[in-house]
Amino acid sequence: MHGVEAVVLVGGKGTRLRPLTLSAPKPMLPTAGVPFLTHLLSRIKEAGITHVVLGTSYKAEVFEEYFGDGSRLGLELEYVVEEVPLDTAGAIRNVADKLREPDVMVFNGDILSGVDLTGIVDTHREHEADVTLHLVKVQDPRAFGCVPTDDEGRVQAFLEKTENPPTDQINAGCYVFRREVIDAIPAGRPVSVERETFPGLLEAGKRLQGHVDATYWLDLGKPEAFVQGSADLVRGVAPSAAVAQPGDYLVLEGSAVHEGATLKGGSTVGANCTVADGAVLDGAILFDGAVVGEGALVERSIVGAGALVQAGAVLKDAVVGDSAVIGARCELIGGARVWPGVVLPEAGVRFSTDA
Repeated sequence: MHGVEAVVLVGGKGTRLRPLTLSAPKPMLPTAGVPFLTHLLSRIKEAGITHVVLGTSYKAEVFEEYFGDGSRLGLELEYVVEEVPLDTAGAIRNVADKLREPDVMVFNGDILSGVDLTGIVDTHREHEADVTLHLVKVQDPRAFGCVPTDDEGRVQAFLEKTENPPTDQINAGCYVFRREVIDAIPAGRPVSVERETFPGLLEAGKRLQGHVDATYWLDLGKPEAFVQGSADLVRGVAPSAAVAQPGDYLVLEGSAVHEGATLKGGSTVGANCTVADGAVLDGAILFDGAVVGEGALVERSIVGAGALVQAGAVLKDAVVGDSAVIGARCELIGGARVWPGVVLPEAGVRFSTDA
């Protein structure tokens, strides 16, 4: 990986994950026991890349406060703050002054992927491409823009979402750019890679190469995907050098889990949490300091820092904000979200009739 450095775009507000992202940027939310960005940075380091520039914006200071200069991870980290929204290509151009290598690997900061990073760079160099895109095959590409390629893997077009997509290949949010291509992106204004940069390069006859695979890939932008990604990391389904020992659950230091509680499905119990007798966590994420009472069920749900889930409450596919209180025997299901500090009284929200 000589001559390669990385850019990670972490400037988004993470609105689809609210209320969790009211207090922290999406890439800094706890995922399998550490901020999600830690997993991506560990894979970058594992691939042999050491210089990484983070393109930040929303709550930018949080990243440097946690990761510092990157030496703890064996990396050299630099930070560039995006003062106004510049879209994807604009954000890449915004960090150009920090770059120093001929090839630049760019990552969206909310993608969990098992792709071989060295393989993408090899594809880029073998085909002498101007830009190489990681393309992943998905079962249902209708929800994504599609990227068809020819027999040699050369990108032919960038297509919007359609009910009848001509290919199952989608843009996976990871690229290798020749440095000159980044320098040619207009500076100081919003520019989209999908709508402006890539189509413009195709029109100019430049070589855009696809690196196609069917490895693990997940966009963590929505709560259900965030929960799945964390569980997959805990269980070792998704690769990460930041998970020391995969298993059916993960309990961090300082937490008290009663021997009568059940933990499964890749659940994570954050630091200094309490899980009472008879409680069941199945594919759950508890942020630091959360408390789950006796007989409560937390399934495919996220419980924010310092939040309290009282006895007999049921959470299925729900999100509970920091310091909220879910009263005893409440039921939150099907995408329910509770904002930070909100207190729901005992049996105050129910989907069943037996109170």
